[in-house]
Amino acid sequence: MKNRIILSCLIALFFVPQLLAQHVSVKNDMIDVGQIKFQNAASADFEIKNVSNKAIYIRELLTSCGCVVGDYPQEIIRRDSSFVVRLTYDAMQLGHFEKYASIYFNDDTEPTILTLKGVVVEEIVNFEGNYPYKLGELFVDKVNIEFDDVSRGERPFAEIHVKNPTSNTVQPVVMHLPNFLTADMSPSKIPSGHAGKLTITLNSALLRDYGLAQTSVFLGKVSGERVSPDKEITVSAILLPDFNDLTDLQRLNGPRMKLSTESLDLGSFNGKKKAKGDLFITNVGRSRLTISALQMYTVGLQVSMDKTSVEPGETLRLRVTASAKDLKFARSKPRILMITNDPEKPKVTIDVNVKN
Repeated sequence: MKNRIILSCLIALFFVPQLLAQHVSVKNDMIDVGQIKFQNAASADFEIKNVSNKAIYIRELLTSCGCVVGDYPQEIIRRDSSFVVRLTYDAMQLGHFEKYASIYFNDDTEPTILTLKGVVVEEIVNFEGNYPYKLGELFVDKVNIEFDDVSRGERPFAEIHVKNPTSNTVQPVVMHLPNFLTADMSPSKIPSGHAGKLTITLNSALLRDYGLAQTSVFLGKVSGERVSPDKEITVSAILLPDFNDLTDLQRLNGPRMKLSTESLDLGSFNGKKKAKGDLFITNVGRSRLTISALQMYTVGLQVSMDKTSVEPGETLRLRVTASAKDLKFARSKPRILMITNDPEKPKVTIDVNVKN
């Protein structure tokens, strides 16, 4: 019993400092102000709330450089009260910047960190292209992202331009992000009639399998907005196997894929529910050809084959079936992806053509 009491006291002592440190809740601890014209100042307001069970005060605010000034309430902040900390950056140097402020409450030894970022430019450049798609109440220039031919460890990115046609300032947020994707909106807040840039970055090291990975994320105009199909952005990535360590002899004695076609024409549905066609895979190499992944980019396609490996000199038939009903919902061109152990053709994409 005595040991249990001592252990309970030690656990309590371990957790008390952590609980005491949880004074505040920050709505957004990182704000991107987007483009700033050289030799101008830019400010960002960080909304913070006292979520502790007592009044607090800001004992000290430190910034990462003299080019950033912090403005904060000097008075006592009551429990459940909200307040604003404003950071202002004096843009005296061109290029991207990322500045920090450390806030110490009461007798804290660990600070609350706020981040201010953006890019200083000689002239502000706005996107002049079209916004053909609508996601919720926002307009965007694309709703589909494809990361093709990615090697393990690479971090490619894609950009989507976002325009705010509403009468209010919005703070776009990407919802349902998987762990292998990150999203960065610049600027964090888009005034009425203005535009911003959403950057989606892929961390290929977190992809589990070779081949095609597909997911959907959703763009809301503010945090907490409900997810719905009209806000969907589709994202796909193709992770390729690595054959860089193969010797010249291994490549010479390896498998070689030969396809009857890489663009399969199924003709026309002509009122039928389905259309079918075949293509043939021949191994013209010196060792077994293995198809490790066979995937469809879109709904509405089905494939079948008797086996997934082909010995040297053998030919394998791949049957493709297209559904007229399901292809109506496809958001991209019907295609089939194959991942193989052919070092010269680790990825093969087959276009499927069919007319309604």
